[in-house]
Amino acid sequence: MTVFAPWADEPPLRCLFLNNMVLDAHIGVFPHEQGVTQRIRVSVAFGVLDRDDLEVGADDLSRTVSYEHVVLLVRRIVSEGHVRLVETLAERIAAGVLADARVRVVRIKIEKLDVFEEIESVGVEIERRAIPQD
Repeated sequence: MTVFAPWADEPPLRCLFLNNMVLDAHIGVFPHEQGVTQRIRVSVAFGVLDRDDLEVGADDLSRTVSYEHVVLLVRRIVSEGHVRLVETLAERIAAGVLADARVRVVRIKIEKLDVFEEIESVGVEIERRAIPQD
């Protein structure tokens, strides 16, 4: 489930994504969340410029952003230490993805999986955009 509409106000964008990456994270504000890991699920979608014609682009990694780069980025940020809020973790990941100048917009969804017995997950979804270059 996403609460965001498509990226309609941008030039043509290619949407790349990582869905449902499950990691153990040191996260939470409550005393029982300190010093232990919790399972989180991270999904990342990001838009890079795309063609608006029918030509097939070069079959070369240089024209896109590597999924592996983003997977490694997420793993590194999650492993950096305890974070109190899923919102903070999402913002850090978004900033890391947007550090690649080819990325115009990013959506991060982070879910804590084992918080309530009767709920699959709780969490946050954010969207951040690159600042346009003049």
